[in-house]
Amino acid sequence: MIKTEQEIREAFRQAGISIAAWANANGFAPNLVYDVLAGRRPAIRGQCHNIAVKLGLKKGKISNAREFDPRKVRSVESIAEP
Repeated sequence: MIKTEQEIREAFRQAGISIAAWANANGFAPNLVYDVLAGRRPAIRGQCHNIAVKLGLKKGKISNAREFDPRKVRSVESIAEP
């Protein structure tokens, strides 16, 4: 289920976890997480995409550039499916 920025911020408040602590625990720069959450950075690819997926802002798979082989992709639709 896709969540809104407000829902995610409330979940952090209820859990007593700061966004910065979550970012550090997940290997992301806190300022990048704040930017994605606020919509200042488009969550299209790379770390911004991964942050948005982990937060629940968008559907998708966590991307790993080292493991991705475009030759194995049959169609664009297969990338978009969770």
